Amino acid sequence: MNFCTVHAPGTVANLVCGFDILGLCLNEPADKMEIKLLDERKIIVRSADGYPLPEDPALNTAGAPLLEMLKDIDANIGFEVLIHKRIKPGSGAGSSAASAAGAVVGANYLLNNRFTKQQLIQYAMFGEKVASGVKHADNVAPCIYGGITLIRSINPLDIIPLPAPDLFVTLVHPQIEVRTADARAVLRQQVELKKAIRQWGNIAGLVAGILQNDIDLIGRSLEDHIIEPVRSILIPGFAELKKKCLDAGALGGGISGSGPSIFMLSKDETTAHKIEDEMKQVYTELQIDFHTYVSKINKDGARIV
Repeated sequence: MNFCTVHAPGTVANLVCGFDILGLCLNEPADKMEIKLLDERKIIVRSADGYPLPEDPALNTAGAPLLEMLKDIDANIGFEVLIHKRIKPGSGAGSSAASAAGAVVGANYLLNNRFTKQQLIQYAMFGEKVASGVKHADNVAPCIYGGITLIRSINPLDIIPLPAPDLFVTLVHPQIEVRTADARAVLRQQVELKKAIRQWGNIAGLVAGILQNDIDLIGRSLEDHIIEPVRSILIPGFAELKKKCLDAGALGGGISGSGPSIFMLSKDETTAHKIEDEMKQVYTELQIDFHTYVSKINKDGARIV
């Protein structure tokens, strides 16, 4: 095999209280990536949609991970990547992670799966560094593993896949851009101890709820006392939307990644679509264009199609 097509799905990072350590995988939105094995040592990344991409692969979220992968390959090979970009950059739905993870998953398939998932995450984090200036795994890990992942550490890398409950995710992407680097820049460098304690309790409760499939505990734990109060000011209509979604039956939710996308979890598909209607109403009244998605948690991650 010297060619494959990859379904590279979006992701929700942080899961409200788990900044940089928790993430889940979506079914939609998703990028489509076509990857070709070359018989020369170079990386080529092209856009199928006319979206401008850096010519230097080291400056590209799909190219940088493949360059790192080539360092561990003693052969005269390379890769050409064609990206159908359906997850808009700056959306907070894991656009850079989809490119990074999709590239290494596809390349690994063409190499007869010589690398482990942990190794693929190590490579993919170089794509995240291109996008935000910082290596983090809370998007690339669920994109590669599927389901929900806990990132205990990135140095050394320690990823714990968690059993994803059968919940529905409703996501709205208002058509404004919040750059990950900018969203990180507004964060405070110091946190009050009492807020940190509440946050630790919510993270522990959320992980326990996922492990025990305790849906009510998951809902109670979806609180953020550190990141959301700061980042939410970058997202028009956030407070109103969150209240309306909770009133409509959402378990909880908040900012997806660095925003501006907002996600909500629901017990069933009917409630998830009710929440979608509330999201549509808020942004229609604000006269801001938007896209919405409803899906179950994707337990497979990026895959060959």
